[in-house]
Amino acid sequence: MEPPVPAKKEGVVADVEHTVGMLLGAEEDWPRAYEALLRRLGLVTGADGRTHRTLPVRMTVEPFNLRDRARHGLVIDRLSHWYYLKKLALMDDVHLLNSPFTLESMEKHAACCVLMRLGLRIPETVLVPGKPRDRSFDLDAAAAAIGYPLWVKPYDGGSWSGVSKVRTPAELHAAHAASGERLMHLQASVEDYDVVARALTIGPETMVMRFRPEQPEHARYQVEHDFLSAAAGEEVVTVSRLVNAFFRWEFNSCESLVRGDDVFPIDHANACPDVSLTSLHYYFPWAMTALLRWTVFCLVTGRRGRLDMDPSAYFAIADDPDRSYAEKLRDYRRLADGYFEIEKYREFCAKELKNADAIVYDWVCSEEFRSLLRETVRARYPVHEHEKFLAHFGGLIDAWVSDQSR
Repeated sequence: MEPPVPAKKEGVVADVEHTVGMLLGAEEDWPRAYEALLRRLGLVTGADGRTHRTLPVRMTVEPFNLRDRARHGLVIDRLSHWYYLKKLALMDDVHLLNSPFTLESMEKHAACCVLMRLGLRIPETVLVPGKPRDRSFDLDAAAAAIGYPLWVKPYDGGSWSGVSKVRTPAELHAAHAASGERLMHLQASVEDYDVVARALTIGPETMVMRFRPEQPEHARYQVEHDFLSAAAGEEVVTVSRLVNAFFRWEFNSCESLVRGDDVFPIDHANACPDVSLTSLHYYFPWAMTALLRWTVFCLVTGRRGRLDMDPSAYFAIADDPDRSYAEKLRDYRRLADGYFEIEKYREFCAKELKNADAIVYDWVCSEEFRSLLRETVRARYPVHEHEKFLAHFGGLIDAWVSDQSR
């Protein structure tokens, strides 16, 4: 895979130059935002006093020789091009934001098993075979052990495809028949919950957002601060970072149902999360700031993604009968923060990236950003809705700008 050669750079020459490779689908909004912010960031000084410049490069899927040396220090993958990513990790020590090994193999079933083992409040779950099997089984008995209502969903998950809420045996059999040969989870429904919280985590930074999955895309993320108690909010953050540290992911989102102070993780393996401008809107500048800081930190400090997992450290906490639930969460958080080098990261951001927030603020206030917003809306919505959505998203961005000015 030969990426395009970066354009000739202007201005002060850096002592060290890094490239971030981006394997992208059809998305244009956040890649353009990230590219613009890296340009505005310019030079960053490392601990050794040398100056560093980070350059974004859009990659394409091409034939590649396994012995070709990678030209990127870090890759943001949105295509799940496993074979190339594994080559980069095993032969070139390229930093990948998400481990391709665990991301490919640790589907939602495995993530569910891990969080159960760690003692989190995972709803009761049964794995059932697909419909066409030589040996029949008692589907009704499996459901009865959980109780109605329950959810029927593919064991490997993905974009709510094949997910059904069933309330009766008849609905259960219809949903199971529709699943064909797919392995399915029957999972107890958490009833009377207060909110759905989606935590987007990039490196050691997490934004917890109120999520309305029943709403259209533009209205799913509600701009509402303090919608969780302090205890529930802290637990949602801990669960998200715990999942990422355990599976060696650095760009993932987790969903939890929250009832009072009780947190029930229900969807925790989304390591290609939605970060589009018209989905995140108000929260989009935060996501771009976090992505900017984390990728630059990794490159300038020489951080390398870990391929090895260390489940024993987490399971030792989980299996300790003398630890309370709160103590286990505290110790999981300690392991996760250690994995993400959170103190080193904070020190680096405070010293070398202290202007990052101002750079993002100035960019969001610029005509360049407004042009991106207009083009994104025009590309995503029909003509008769352009005016409505430009006003909608423009108002949400104006609210973010106003909040930063306080």
